[in-house]
Amino acid sequence: MTAYFLRRILIALPTLLGVVVLVFLMVRLAPGDPAVLLAGEFATPETLEAIRARYGLDRSLPEQFFIYMGALLRGDLGESARSRRPVLEELKTYFPNTLELALAAILVAVLTGIPLGILAALRPGSGLDLSVMVLALLGVSMPVFWFGLLAILIFSVELGWFPVAGKGTLAHLVLPAITLGINATALLARMTRGTLLEVLSQDYIRTARAKGLAERVVIFKHALRNALIPVITVVGLEFGTLLSGAVITETIFAWPGLGQLLVGSILARDYPVVQGAVLLVATSFVLINLLVDLLYAAIDPRVRYD
Repeated sequence: MTAYFLRRILIALPTLLGVVVLVFLMVRLAPGDPAVLLAGEFATPETLEAIRARYGLDRSLPEQFFIYMGALLRGDLGESARSRRPVLEELKTYFPNTLELALAAILVAVLTGIPLGILAALRPGSGLDLSVMVLALLGVSMPVFWFGLLAILIFSVELGWFPVAGKGTLAHLVLPAITLGINATALLARMTRGTLLEVLSQDYIRTARAKGLAERVVIFKHALRNALIPVITVVGLEFGTLLSGAVITETIFAWPGLGQLLVGSILARDYPVVQGAVLLVATSFVLINLLVDLLYAAIDPRVRYD
């Protein structure tokens, strides 16, 4: 298991380095002069030169990259060009809110999608199965922004059950979490149904039933454990996707998360914040996938011996 863990770490490091290089180049090559955006279009040439010198924008791309990498290795993500605060402080302010929203959304998806998929698989071809699959299809096809606006209209404006926007109480979290997790819920329901149906058709399941084992033992001890192996992988990937894809949901519900910070920083060409935010999301995604790989190997020993 230790050797497997080290192999996964070695694979993750080049991925992170590639992310750093790509983000650096994409931000630097984006159209527009960040010095003009910071100082205003009527700024004097001297002011623009001073801003470029302060943020190293007057140097060549290779020089800027090596300076950035050196600072990154020291744990210094730079200073925000807009707020003049350290980027690390900005991320500490916004990232916990995005993490809270993503955790709530994946919890909604797991507690809803997996049970629905199990129920559909246990009664294939029934009305329940058809209903679950129709709901799953709608969930996968439904645009997040449309569902979010519809949820606000029904549950906030018409019924008054939940706040329209913002962050504060647990009630503020309900609609954003459901909106963000609706696609993941549908995906998990379809994945769970498909994998469980496949496992239930295997010879060892028929053998377990022929031995006289109770149906609940066959389902939950033998079938479900094997069926959930690919589902766990999807849960990990979806959680990483929710962390990086919460921008629309955060915008609709005015949720003060990393998505709003990232969008504002991109529009303002705030290079340090954009690089820091994307690197944080990429690192989180890689670490989540590493954890999923370890769980996968713990459940199925064949994985770590491949």
